[in-house]
Amino acid sequence: MAEKQRIMICDDDSSIAELISLYLEKEMFDTTIVSDGEEALQVFPDYKPNLVVLDLMLPGIDGYEVCRRLRATSSVPVIMLSAKGETFDKVLGLELGADDYMVKPFESKELVARVKAVLRRYSVASTTSSAPAPGTSPNAAAGHSEMVEAMRTGNFIEYPDLIINQTNYSVFYRGHAVEMPPKELELLYFLASSPNQVFTREQLLDHIWGYEFAGDSRTVDVHIKRLREKIPGNNEWEISTVWGRGYKFRVG
Repeated sequence: MAEKQRIMICDDDSSIAELISLYLEKEMFDTTIVSDGEEALQVFPDYKPNLVVLDLMLPGIDGYEVCRRLRATSSVPVIMLSAKGETFDKVLGLELGADDYMVKPFESKELVARVKAVLRRYSVASTTSSAPAPGTSPNAAAGHSEMVEAMRTGNFIEYPDLIINQTNYSVFYRGHAVEMPPKELELLYFLASSPNQVFTREQLLDHIWGYEFAGDSRTVDVHIKRLREKIPGNNEWEISTVWGRGYKFRVG
């Protein structure tokens, strides 16, 4: 029997947390509930959740700070919950690395659907091993070769030093598997799918996030910055800024 996927629910409202847990467990998820940010950070390393449902308005360490600290060490997907529906709060949550954002009150069935959708998009990179160095055993070299070949199945794009696979949500750059949250990978794949085509921030928000931010597009800039830090590019391609317009995946 396949191991159940684990969901950590962090909300100081016990009735909401227990309701979410009930619906998720009906869908065969394993859940654990924590009531504040400090407890969430303590439980996270041992519980090793596949996804975190995180309320923003927590006592002590708030949800924004919890998300920031989780993102410093992990790319596990995060769905933020908040009674605040303002654009600024949504943008800030996404800038910090959240994969989705829901405004209270919400339908529990919708939350479950979003949990499933995020998990479908997300694939944990089980290895971050580098390319085999001189003297590496034949078995290790063969394993690396198999990994690269696995990247070339399904929906993938390949450039020199770079393979992006949207089927298994993985990225290989200069012989290394690169961990990145689903939205970063989707943004990279979308840009790389249309080399040298310029996209405005609003177009990227619409294509990747599926909704608009009332003119505030800073979250795109943050995700582009993170992508450039992880995959700086080479002489043949790079993620390029087109001043006054937006971004493009420059080739040639």
